[in-house]
Amino acid sequence: MNALSGKRIGFFGAGNMAEALARGLLSGGVPADSLIASDVAEARRKLFSQTLHIAATNDNREVLAKSDVAIFAVKPQNMAELLAIISGPSHGKLFISICAGVSTRYIEKELGDAPHVVRAMPNTPMLVGAGAAAIAKGKYATDEDLAVARAIFETAAKVIVVEEALMDAVTAVSGSGPAYFFYLVEALVEAGVKLGLTKEAALALAKQTAFGAGRLLTTSADEPAELRRKVTSPGGTTFAAITKMEEAGVKGQIVKAVEAAAARSKELGK
Repeated sequence: MNALSGKRIGFFGAGNMAEALARGLLSGGVPADSLIASDVAEARRKLFSQTLHIAATNDNREVLAKSDVAIFAVKPQNMAELLAIISGPSHGKLFISICAGVSTRYIEKELGDAPHVVRAMPNTPMLVGAGAAAIAKGKYATDEDLAVARAIFETAAKVIVVEEALMDAVTAVSGSGPAYFFYLVEALVEAGVKLGLTKEAALALAKQTAFGAGRLLTTSADEPAELRRKVTSPGGTTFAAITKMEEAGVKGQIVKAVEAAAARSKELGK
């Protein structure tokens, strides 16, 4: 937490990801009075102020003025308007963007004055302290800036550093990844019900199976393919299921789906 010592951190936007980060920072020992957030929605401001005890406002300029580190947590389509409001001398502040598809070059250009910008892509499991995040520094960002960004995200996520050119791939794999995972669980529940289980029973089994498989994957030294092989006895029930998936080209379709997400991330940045 040394990298964050004495830092005042602000959020432009107080949605779910900002909340996840704020909760992580609080649990990591950052005092609430070092944080501030802005949002157009009164309900989100109330959550921050009344539940998290973090100052909340509808004035983005106030967040800028009271922050050493300012985090862009708004929707990508709202970035242009926000950047126009806060552009100008940045006085060495660090800007961190979690907006999908928005490049550091664009932010630097709109802010002016050679700002320090780090781009990040976290995911929603940060809400339970189990997120994944990738960070990349912009043209003017320093190694110290990167260390500060890493410290912020490590309060609720596993963090890797990548070149910015790979951020669209990160967005497609881990940013959107939880949705693919939930989609698979949906299918398991639907199949369980079709086979005669109650929805409650199917959901309980699918949830615990997903939890256990994820924990096994993250604690085992084996590659995913090897873990799958260990469950798949030749001629057994799992073999029948995997064979059907292979015949249907499920893996190939998933790869295409992730590629589509990456392509959409690139489009959002144009």
